[in-house]
Amino acid sequence: MLDVSQAIATPPPHANGAISRYDYRPPAWLVPDTRLVFDLDAAATRVTATLSVTRNGDHDEPLRLDGAGQAPLAVRVDGRTVDDWRVEGEQLVVPLAGAAHSVETEVEIAPERNTQLMGLYASGGILCTQCEAEGFRRITYFPDRPDVLSRYSVRLVADAARYPILLANGDPVDAGTLDAGRHWAEWNDPYPKPSYLFALVAGDLAVNRGSFVTQSGRTVELGIWVRAGDIDKTHHALHALKTSMAWDERVYGREYDLDVFNIVAVDDFNFGAMENKGLNIFNSRYILADPDTATDYDYDAIAAVVAHEYFHNWSGNRITCRDWFQLSLKEGFTVYRDQGFSADQGSAAVKRIEDVRGLRAAQFPEDAGPLAHPVRPESYLEISNFYTATIYNKGAELIRMMATMLGPQAFRAATDLYFDRFDGTAATCEDFVACMEEASGRDLAQFRLWYSQAGTPRVAASLAHEAGEGRATLRLAQHVPGTPGQPDKQPMVLPLRIKLFGAETGRALIDEQLVLLDRGSNTIVFDGITERPMLSINRGFSSPVIIESDRSAAELGFLSAHDDDPFARYEAMQQLMLDTLVAATIEGTPDHDAVVTAVSNTLADGTLDPAFVAEAVLLPSDSFVGDQMAMVDPDAIFAAREALRRALGKRLADQWREAYERAPAGPYVYSPAAKGHRRLRSVALGYIAASGAADAAALAFRQFEAADNMTDRQGALTTLANGHADEREAALDIFYNRYADNGLVIDKWFQTQALSSRDDTGRQVAELARHPDFTLANPNRARSLVGAYGANQRAFNAADGSGYRFLADQLIALDRLNPQTAAKLLPPLGRWRRFDANRSALMRAELERIVATPGLSKDLFEQASKSLG
Repeated sequence: MLDVSQAIATPPPHANGAISRYDYRPPAWLVPDTRLVFDLDAAATRVTATLSVTRNGDHDEPLRLDGAGQAPLAVRVDGRTVDDWRVEGEQLVVPLAGAAHSVETEVEIAPERNTQLMGLYASGGILCTQCEAEGFRRITYFPDRPDVLSRYSVRLVADAARYPILLANGDPVDAGTLDAGRHWAEWNDPYPKPSYLFALVAGDLAVNRGSFVTQSGRTVELGIWVRAGDIDKTHHALHALKTSMAWDERVYGREYDLDVFNIVAVDDFNFGAMENKGLNIFNSRYILADPDTATDYDYDAIAAVVAHEYFHNWSGNRITCRDWFQLSLKEGFTVYRDQGFSADQGSAAVKRIEDVRGLRAAQFPEDAGPLAHPVRPESYLEISNFYTATIYNKGAELIRMMATMLGPQAFRAATDLYFDRFDGTAATCEDFVACMEEASGRDLAQFRLWYSQAGTPRVAASLAHEAGEGRATLRLAQHVPGTPGQPDKQPMVLPLRIKLFGAETGRALIDEQLVLLDRGSNTIVFDGITERPMLSINRGFSSPVIIESDRSAAELGFLSAHDDDPFARYEAMQQLMLDTLVAATIEGTPDHDAVVTAVSNTLADGTLDPAFVAEAVLLPSDSFVGDQMAMVDPDAIFAAREALRRALGKRLADQWREAYERAPAGPYVYSPAAKGHRRLRSVALGYIAASGAADAAALAFRQFEAADNMTDRQGALTTLANGHADEREAALDIFYNRYADNGLVIDKWFQTQALSSRDDTGRQVAELARHPDFTLANPNRARSLVGAYGANQRAFNAADGSGYRFLADQLIALDRLNPQTAAKLLPPLGRWRRFDANRSALMRAELERIVATPGLSKDLFEQASKSLG
């Protein structure tokens, strides 16, 4: 329950337009019940909203309702039309006396002209909604903030031929027909929810139905709604939904609460999916899958996203955020939950590797750049800009660290306490951490710094051995680099899992220990260590930090072959590769022997899961190598990486051929074992091509043509797209013609070319931007070309600045259609400080051009101006 003693109107934004976390005040008016009536039409939809409003505290503030882009038609209070309302900025202000009223507004909106894809919009003949974070105000006037929870009843009226299916949140109540070929449907959601969780869908859709029996014996009807031609591609998603429902009951004790659960897939969507109560709306790329059109990665991502949105039913819906600064309360926790689910479905080790690779690729650079912000931000200009890797992925790591420190039993007790205590409320990150403390008896006061301090801690680790004394001494020191607005940092709490191994025998010298580094430095002494020890540190990536150790290439190579923690084994190999690549880039003295030996040993170890082997032998990306350097030299990094790839390909040629041929024959099967074999096969093919083997292109083309699944086909296409053989153009043409009518697969066609390592990638991307199938209006298509090109470090950072001009041109054009997507694609330009003077000046000039563009959205302005600052 809110503290009504502080209830005043939401304060105006600061002079620069930013909203501060410290400005929070409870809402002046609450809305216990909301009745919505939609007269749906793509050109003109009429929305009548009846709000039961109650004054929250002792104040005389008017009712202020947020709105954007709609035409107000009428306002009624307690059934009577009033004319003393006014519009102030983007708020409808209605003077009210007394404690409670019924306020009805009538507005008109135009879904087919809504290119921002926020609010109610049209996607391929379907009407659908996206309301998080502040999209509901584009549908009707409402106090559009997450701490105003309301029970919604909804009536949908539409043309029965154009929109035969009418869906909304909650459970269906009734439906019927009207004159002139129209029909209606009523839906009711009995659980109070914030406006950002509202959803409706109207269209010509087919359904794949299923059911799930909960742990208490209730039957829940499940439905996945898509266009009729896509129904056969929904079976995997339906299976993932059932599996995630059972998993959440078993692991967290959470049972689903409504009688129905529906998912709808649409082609035009800014996000991956949305957890609206009882009616999830998904980007179709995270629902549709069959072996011919979806890779193993797509299958895995579908299962993870379906689980993520379902898990939000409790960690996000039943308990929501008090304000948007608490976004990681639901997103970080739910990412942690979906990571646990995915780990349980296959290889936990490989899943952890994938999660950390993603964190390092997106969140670490974010922490090190101009857009760095804490997991709980201090201010924002546009909240959609804070749907970031820091909020999601780093937020999940905070939950993981608490789970590590508490242990499984205390952590489960803490989550039970959290769910029980805050069910039906809008909570804060502090509320969650307090439950961790209460259930475990552990003081997490210092740990809270993770929520308020930006930046990635760096830990220096040095291990010394006194053989005569039988003693090993581990010295640890942490440093958190300064970030914008936070130049000086306090020491963090870092849970580090460590173990020591004997350099001669390879045996464990101590059991794994959890060390809490909560000071600037610490020294740990191990007695009884007679054999020279080697350090395995941050096992399982127990803390999201950068480890700076003095381990030699020989030690890293040894650990890559003998460490008993899969992630630590992978990490040793990655560090060995990184050290080699950085030295080759900076000093120009490549020494490939240690890496070649370590990779050879890994390939020869028949006890290892092929999926793990595939991850372990992959070189760090160009971007990740650049992240280790004070100044990024994209051409030198590329040359060093290609030289190491070529050396590995040539010197281990027989082992790559053996690994390539090891994949079992037979029809496509989606299973952990089969996925591992396919993954290793594609990696091996890439190394065969890197070796310069005369038959590499022919081998890849044979795989391309013979493949019975998209994983093998795209693996071959990627290899060919990086080369210059005649088979390259043939494969690209065959691929395009085969899938020309499948937008999701054509996205792969664009992306594969945008990520190519060829010298002419920039020119080809510019040509692809003029392709008839390229459009900025669809977020998936924009990301597949513009976003992928921005992630291609060498091609994007062409010395003549052509990549920077291309991205700026695309973002300025995209901003007029979809500011949210445009802002998400800007970060590559924000790294200008990391490059040489010429590139830096060119990047900065493009940022300045973006900022100076007339009519720029606040979404893109915030990202570009912060990047310049």
